[in-house]
Amino acid sequence: MQTTRNKSSPCPSFRLREVASMYFTMIMVFLVILVVALQGTAPRENYFPYKVPLDPQSSLELSWNVSYLEQVVHFQILVKEPKFGLLFGMSDRGEFENADLAVLWSDGHRSYFGDAWSDEKGQLHMDSQQDYQLLKAHRTPEGLYLVFKRAFSTCDPKDYLIEDGTVHLIYGILEKPVHSLQAINISAIHKGLQRVQLLKPNISTPELPRDMKTMEIRAPDVIIPSQETTYWCYMVELPDSFPRHHIVMYEPVITAGNEAIVHHMEVFQCAAEFDSFPHYNGPCDSKMKPDRLNYCRHVLAAWAMGAQAFYYPEDAGLAFGGPGSSKYLRLEIHYHNPLVFKGRQDSSGIRLYYTATLRRYDAGIMELGLVYTPVMAIPPGEAGFLLNGYCTDKCTQVALPPAGIHIFASQLHTHLTGRKVVTILSREGREREVVNADSHYSPHFQGDVLITTCTYNTEDRNQTTVGGFSITDEMCVNYVHYYPQTPLELCKSAVDSGYLQRYFNLVNRFNDEEICMCPQASVTQQFSSVPWNAFNRDVLKSLYDFAPISMHCNKSSAVRFPCRSPTPGYLKPPEETDLSSSSISGTNDGPAWSLTSPTYPKQDVQPQRRTIISPTP
Repeated sequence: MQTTRNKSSPCPSFRLREVASMYFTMIMVFLVILVVALQGTAPRENYFPYKVPLDPQSSLELSWNVSYLEQVVHFQILVKEPKFGLLFGMSDRGEFENADLAVLWSDGHRSYFGDAWSDEKGQLHMDSQQDYQLLKAHRTPEGLYLVFKRAFSTCDPKDYLIEDGTVHLIYGILEKPVHSLQAINISAIHKGLQRVQLLKPNISTPELPRDMKTMEIRAPDVIIPSQETTYWCYMVELPDSFPRHHIVMYEPVITAGNEAIVHHMEVFQCAAEFDSFPHYNGPCDSKMKPDRLNYCRHVLAAWAMGAQAFYYPEDAGLAFGGPGSSKYLRLEIHYHNPLVFKGRQDSSGIRLYYTATLRRYDAGIMELGLVYTPVMAIPPGEAGFLLNGYCTDKCTQVALPPAGIHIFASQLHTHLTGRKVVTILSREGREREVVNADSHYSPHFQGDVLITTCTYNTEDRNQTTVGGFSITDEMCVNYVHYYPQTPLELCKSAVDSGYLQRYFNLVNRFNDEEICMCPQASVTQQFSSVPWNAFNRDVLKSLYDFAPISMHCNKSSAVRFPCRSPTPGYLKPPEETDLSSSSISGTNDGPAWSLTSPTYPKQDVQPQRRTIISPTP
């Protein structure tokens, strides 16, 4: 159970609080909601601007808003098919043990609501301090609406502290009547997990230009394949002689009912070196996909589940159209279909908002982190395994302008085992802001280096997790939005494959098990054969920390900038560093840039104070 840490005011003692709240607790515990008698209309949609499906069937829909003035989150849950109750709450990693819960239950005649918690065995207990406060419960033709609120920090040791970063939300559906809270058997109910960023950035929305137009890039009438993971590619052609414009905003367009399946989407522009691109509408990994589509890599928009509309600052926009710009775009959609629905139709995509009134700066998007490759892997049973992706000075010195670039937003992305993501700026061999000790010096890094570190937890897995595109594989990505635009589209790394093969050879020599990790086998197959004892784990960690890396310093055409691949040395954040909050800071005369977040799929965009990244010392 996460312990509360009230940073604004001291909490009263637990005993005094229990006594003081006894009267109110007795009232709240026995509060009866006559659900079937309550009628009404849905709350105003703009009152709950953030929305995600809780379950794959989209039968539970969560909406919320955040009041930073009151330090409170207001929740609204739509239960489309009400049965005999619902559990909703938060826990450290999405487990139902040691969880903080709001519970609605019915005995078949009357319905009850209360703030509860679960112990290490999953047994439910009514909380002596009722911090989930029910505001409204009513039926509409859509289903049952529950509206309640919860403070960020409650001073209750049984409550979850709501902070910046990813929150693991849990839910459970009661399909039979229960006579008391204690009678609920968590192991016997249908339950699940959703990860969201509850505390959204508290920023103002830029004013949009009057001459703004919209364009929807959508894949028409896709029959989602009946498999867990699908990447779908769809080609779009802009009108002939489409002039140069600036994209000033974009947002998702999700087909109703598919909110839980559309995992993330990206719009890429193709390389201008080719006069034409073939039309295609199908799986991205199909043998029928034309090879030329691999030259559509320039990112125009990127969205993932839980994210809202993205706005550019008033002095910058993402350019597309006009001379020197391809009229061909590729939409890529990741469908995550864990229940393997068959015959589900989808026409989702991204809506672009653009203007012919060009702004002062052309913005760009740069991809940092690790290359999507199985050479970067996480052993099973790891509580906090770190992988580092580098954008070295050998790349920034040849790809960035002398005056540097200004970063104004960031999007982070991992898959299911990701727990934390942090990108830090290293200048002249010194890590700044996240690790403020001068002892982390390396002669390999003399200019500005961006280091993205991802932390993974594989305690619930018994097989190696490798890098890749499947939802069960892993990623470590940070999309940074910046200006002025440069040709640098991707700046990522992976361990040198030759040194990884030396690791496999070492495992073969020093383990008694009759295993063969032969070079002709794939990297994934070789990793699956590793006996994960302490020695093999420690050697792999050392390999990732000190072996030479393969740098991918790419343009949008997939052509690499000429750059050397250094050795990481010992330049990495120490495991003891607290990376639990999101922050960025910097000044023009000595920037110290850091961004951290505790995870999840390209969650939400983090607009930030503008920061300069320079190519030279």
